[in-house]
Amino acid sequence: MAHSTRTASLTIDGKTYELPIYSPTAGPDVIDITKLYAQAGVFTHDPGFTSTSACDSAITFIDGDKGELMHRGYPIDQLAEKSHYLEVCYLLLYGELPSAAELETFETTITRHTMIHEQMHNFFRGFRRDAHPMATMVGVVGAMSAFYHDSTDITDERQREIASHRLIAKMPTIAAMAYKYSIGQPFVYPRNDLDYASNFLRMCFAVPAEEYVVDPILARAMDRIFTLHADHEQNASTSTVRLASSSGANPFACIAAGIACLWGPAHGGANQACLEMLKEIGHPDRIPEFIARAKDKNDPFRLMGFGHRVYKNFDPRATVMKKSADEVLDLLGVENNPLLQIAKELERIAVNDDYFIEKKLFPNVDFYSGIILEAMGFPTSMFTPIFAVSRTVGWISQWKEQLADPAMKIGRPRQLYMGATARDYVEIENR
Repeated sequence: MAHSTRTASLTIDGKTYELPIYSPTAGPDVIDITKLYAQAGVFTHDPGFTSTSACDSAITFIDGDKGELMHRGYPIDQLAEKSHYLEVCYLLLYGELPSAAELETFETTITRHTMIHEQMHNFFRGFRRDAHPMATMVGVVGAMSAFYHDSTDITDERQREIASHRLIAKMPTIAAMAYKYSIGQPFVYPRNDLDYASNFLRMCFAVPAEEYVVDPILARAMDRIFTLHADHEQNASTSTVRLASSSGANPFACIAAGIACLWGPAHGGANQACLEMLKEIGHPDRIPEFIARAKDKNDPFRLMGFGHRVYKNFDPRATVMKKSADEVLDLLGVENNPLLQIAKELERIAVNDDYFIEKKLFPNVDFYSGIILEAMGFPTSMFTPIFAVSRTVGWISQWKEQLADPAMKIGRPRQLYMGATARDYVEIENR
C-alpha cells in the first residue's frame, strides 16, 4: 500500500484519532480504519460495503461517473475492438499484453487443457434433466478439486498456475456439457483446431450426426461477450471468491463459490431477467404500456437491461456490445423472432425518451448480450453460465493477486448487533 502523508481526524467523545489517508493511482482517496477498533473501540457500519475498500488491486479500474472501465490501464473499448478474449485473459493474469510468442504459448496451453476428466461425465448424469445449468455448474466446478489433486496446493506457485489454466480452459466445456445435458443431446468434445469462442459454440450446437461450421460473425460476437464480461473489479461474485480464498480454500472451491453468487438475478442473472421482461411485454404494441409502468413511482415494475448500479452515465461495454448485436441481427435476422423485434423497438424508444435520457437509463451490456445470445439460439437458462465462463479469468486474476498480497487476512466483517441481550434459559414447563 502507498505511504500516507495525510490524515483524517475523527473525534469521538472529545478524543481525536488520526486516520491515514491513501491516494490510489486512480479513483477517490481512502481513509484507513484498520486500527480504529484497537484505538477507539468502535467499528464502522457499511451495509453492502459500498463505501469500503477491502483490498489493494492493480487489475481493473472503473469510474462509474465517467463511464470508464480499464483492465491493467487499457480501456475496454480498445480491448474489445482490437484484442480478443484469450489475449485479455493473459493481460488480466500477468499484468501486461503478451508478445506474439507468449500469446501463442498461452493459447496452446489453454487449448490443450479444454477436455475434462472422463469420469466427470458421470457427475452430469446424476442431475435431473431439467436442472438449471447453473446448478449443474456449481456442482461440477466444485467437484474439480476431487479430480485435479495436483493443482490444489495454493502455496505452490506452479500449482496455482496450472489450476488457473485448467479453469479458464475447462469452463466452456463444462458449460456446454451442462447445456447439452439439459436438452438431452450427447456431449460434444472440444477441438484443438478451433479458437476459444468457436470451440464453445461448436460444443453447444454441434451434433454427432452432421458437421457443424461456426460462422465467424457469431464467433466474434461470442468472443466479445467473453471479453466484455472478463472482469469488473470488486463485484459481489469477485468479493465472494476473495472471501472464500482468504480462508485458504482450494481454487476450484473458490470459483464454485463465485459461480453460486453470480447466479443471483441482481448480478449475473440480469441478462436472463432482461429477456424474461421482453417475453412479459410479448408484443411491440405493448411497449408504451410498459414504459408508462416504468415511469410510475407506485408501480414496482422495472425495465431490466437499462441503467447500471456502477455506471451513472453510460456502460462503456454496451457501446461495443451494441455493434456486435447489430452484426448478429443483420446476419440472423429478426423477422421471425418477436422478442428481438420488441428489443429493437424498446431500444429505439428508450434512447430518444426524455425520461430515460434525464435518468441516464441507457441500454446496458446485459440488454445487448441477452439479445445476441437469444438470436444465437441459447435458452435464457444458459445466459448466466456463459457469464460464468467469461468471468472465470477475472475471478482467477483476483484470486492470484490476493494470494500474493502479504497483507492478506481472513475476511471477517463485523456487525451492528440489534438482538436480545443476555437472558437466562427458561425450562420448557415454565414457558
